[in-house]
Amino acid sequence: MATSLSLSSHLFLAAPARARGVISHGVASAGTSRSTANVLGKGYLGRVHGPEQQPRTAIVSVFGRKSTARETVAPDPDYRLPIAILGIAGGFAYADNLLAAAPVGLLGLLLLFQTTRVRFVFDNEALEVKVGDQLQESGENVFVGGKNRWKYSTFVNWELWWPQFPILVYFKETQTKPEGQIHFFPVIFNGRQLYDVMVERAGPSKTSGPK
Repeated sequence: MATSLSLSSHLFLAAPARARGVISHGVASAGTSRSTANVLGKGYLGRVHGPEQQPRTAIVSVFGRKSTARETVAPDPDYRLPIAILGIAGGFAYADNLLAAAPVGLLGLLLLFQTTRVRFVFDNEALEVKVGDQLQESGENVFVGGKNRWKYSTFVNWELWWPQFPILVYFKETQTKPEGQIHFFPVIFNGRQLYDVMVERAGPSKTSGPK
């Protein structure tokens, strides 16, 4: 069965200014209470803010029924994995094992660069891999084809390895092909934030959360 591992160079794009409307766990803001609304047919779309709440989009009908959409979340980058790999490469070099130091060091540098620009973006209905602070589309998946965006409803299962020091996130989805497509991604994001949002959007995992 084909698998997808996102380390490819097609994601190497410039990183422009930060995108708006995305909640980064590392940045918190509190605004005064306010509500703006646009009339849309039989109801209205409102943007609601509160001092103790994250922003949320609420669709309210004239009959008083309300549906709340989930925020778009992008876990913070985490440099521990690439730094650890570079440390291993340094150990090989110190032991004069350049044959091992070279590929391990290149992998560490690749992951270090990817950490600065690749983002997992969780919107209301799907997980998408984007690039840059402006969250540009990452293009087609070079391994299995199709857009790097998968609906939560197509997730069969997922795991985070390992809870104590997350290295890989694995998930299987049926959107790419009916029999299921497996994906592996290096955990270059905050492991706790990634785990929490995956549980919220895709359901529980067999693994326990990061310590």
